[in-house]
Amino acid sequence: MAFTFGAQGFILLAFVASFWVVSEARTIVVGGSEGWRAGINYTDWALKTSPFYLNDKLVFKYALPSDTSIAPNVYLLPNLLCYRKCNFRSAKLLANETQGSGEGFEFVLNELRPAYFACAAEDGRHCSEERMKFFAIPRRHPN
Repeated sequence: MAFTFGAQGFILLAFVASFWVVSEARTIVVGGSEGWRAGINYTDWALKTSPFYLNDKLVFKYALPSDTSIAPNVYLLPNLLCYRKCNFRSAKLLANETQGSGEGFEFVLNELRPAYFACAAEDGRHCSEERMKFFAIPRRHPN
């Protein structure tokens, strides 16, 4: 007896395939146990952590501001030139100084294009001097 693959079978196969792709996405804490803070070279961290894949979730965790410390923030820069120069004029604020506390701020790599992240705290010094910046170029999951 031959098996025919009807509409219900196709829908089931499509559902299972989509679940499989989503299940491969990782949750990655930016900076690992150190979190998102001044004094870490995030370019090195990103190189060690990569490759990044489509739908991976980046979690930025950082402490709240206090009388003795300035809390970071998270910006998405529009291109490589802005990233290299720590130019925040056209950047998009993703998370302010309080949004990284607790469970942290989550960003999903949902586009197949580079994502440039940086901290603009202390008038950009965290980006330019403290190297609080990195980029991720998501790939498709290997089959």
